[in-house]
Amino acid sequence: MARTASDALPGSVMGAILRDAALCALVALGLCIPLIAFRMDPGPGSDLVLVPRWGLVAILCALTFAVRLVQRLLLLRRDARRAKSSALTPSPAQATEAVGGEPDAGQKFSKFGLTAFVAVAVTLPMLATLATGDLGAARYWIDLGILILTYVMLGWGLNIVVGLAGLLDLGYVAFYAVGAYSYALLSTTFGLSFWVCLPLAGLFAGLWGMLLGFPVLRLRGDYLAIVTLAFGEIIRLVLINWTDVTGGAAGVSSIPRATFFGIPFSADEDGFAARFGLEYDSMHRVVFLYYLILVLALITNLVTLRLRRLPIGRAWEALREDEIACRSLGIDTTATKLTAFALGAAFGGFAGSFFAVRQGFISPESFTFLESAIILAIVVLGGMGSQFGVAIAAVAMVAGPEMLRNLGGLKAVFGEGFDPNEYRLLLFGLAMVAMMVWRPRGLISVRMPSVTLGKRRAISGAHVSEGHG
Repeated sequence: MARTASDALPGSVMGAILRDAALCALVALGLCIPLIAFRMDPGPGSDLVLVPRWGLVAILCALTFAVRLVQRLLLLRRDARRAKSSALTPSPAQATEAVGGEPDAGQKFSKFGLTAFVAVAVTLPMLATLATGDLGAARYWIDLGILILTYVMLGWGLNIVVGLAGLLDLGYVAFYAVGAYSYALLSTTFGLSFWVCLPLAGLFAGLWGMLLGFPVLRLRGDYLAIVTLAFGEIIRLVLINWTDVTGGAAGVSSIPRATFFGIPFSADEDGFAARFGLEYDSMHRVVFLYYLILVLALITNLVTLRLRRLPIGRAWEALREDEIACRSLGIDTTATKLTAFALGAAFGGFAGSFFAVRQGFISPESFTFLESAIILAIVVLGGMGSQFGVAIAAVAMVAGPEMLRNLGGLKAVFGEGFDPNEYRLLLFGLAMVAMMVWRPRGLISVRMPSVTLGKRRAISGAHVSEGHG
C-alpha cells in the first residue's frame, strides 16, 4: 500500500530536526576551534606551548547537538498541543461568561514574591552573620548584596522607561554616571555632605534625562535605540576629555564617605560606635551602606508602583501599547515621554551617587556601554513592567557569575584541567539564551493591572439592548 502524505510527514519533520541540530553543532564547532580547542600553557623556560583540547570540543559539540534536538522535539510537541486546543470551538457559555477583576495566580505570585524578596533582603546581613559565625566573615555576602541591590535599583529605574513607557534606552548608564560625578565633584570641591548631594544628583540626572527626551520625541524603535546609545557614549567621552573638571581618565579619588546623618563611622569619641555604646568595627559602615541602598531601592519600587496607578502611569502604558492610539485619546505624548525619561534618569542618578560614595573612586571606565547592556538585560529577562521579575533577574545576572566561580563538580565531567572560572561567563550566557528561548517574554511575563475591579458590577438596563443588567 502506498504511504500517504500524512504518514511521510513525521519522517520529514524528524529529518529537518536532525539537520537543524547538526547545523547547531557545526556552528558550535566553528566557535570552539578558535576559543577552546587550544590552550596556551607555560613551557620550558619562557616559552609558551599550545595544548590541544579536542576532547573538550567534542563534548561541547555533542551537548549542543543533544540540547538543540531536545528543544526542537519539545517545541514540536507544544505546537501540536496548541493546534489541537485551538481546533476546539468555544461553547456559547464560554463566549458569554462574565469576567471577574480578581488577580490571577501569576499576579498573586508576583506580589508574594516581591514581598518575600524584600524580607530576605532586610534579613540578609543577619542571615550571613549567623551562617559564617562572624560579621567580618560575612562581608563577602553583604558586599554581594550591595551590588545586587544597586542593579535592582537601576533595573527598576530603567523599567519606567522601557517596561512601562516602552521607550528603548541603550544609554541609561549616562544618568548613572551623571549621578556619580555629581556627588564626587560636589563633595570634593564644595565639601557638601552625601545627604545634600543625593537629591542634587537625582535632580541633575533628571534634567539630563529631559535633555535626552527632547531630541527623541519623534523617534521610535531602532532609531530611538541608536540615539540613546550615542548619548551614553557622548557622556562617557565628555568625562574622559573634560580633564579640568572630571579628571579625565584618572577619575575622581578621595571621595568623602557617607555618615550616619552627620555621625562618622570612625573609632574616635565622636564616631558611630562610641555614640551608640558599641565596640568599634569597620563593618558598621558596610552594613549601613547595605541598608542605605536597600532603602533607596525600596523607595524606587514604591514610587514606581504608586505612579502606575496614577494617570501618568496609565499614560505610560498606553504609550507603550500604541502611540498613535495614545495620541487619538488626547494624551500629551510629549509630556508622557519626558516624564518617563526624567524619572527613570533621576533614579539612575540616585544609584550613581550611592556608587560613588561606596567606591570612594570613580572613573569613566565604570560607565561603559556594557553597564547599559547589563541593566537592559535585567529588565528584559525579568519581564518588562514586572517589578519582581526585574529583582529576580538582577539576582541572576549579578550573583550568577559569582556562584559560577566555584563549580568544582564540573571537573568530574571535563577533567581535572577544567577551570570553571574561565567558562563562567560562557555558561551564564548559555543559560540566558536558553531562558530567552523558553521564556521570551521574561521570567515574570504577567504584570499587575494598573486598575482592577474588585467586584463584579451589574450594568444598567438602559445601557444594554436586552433591557436588563
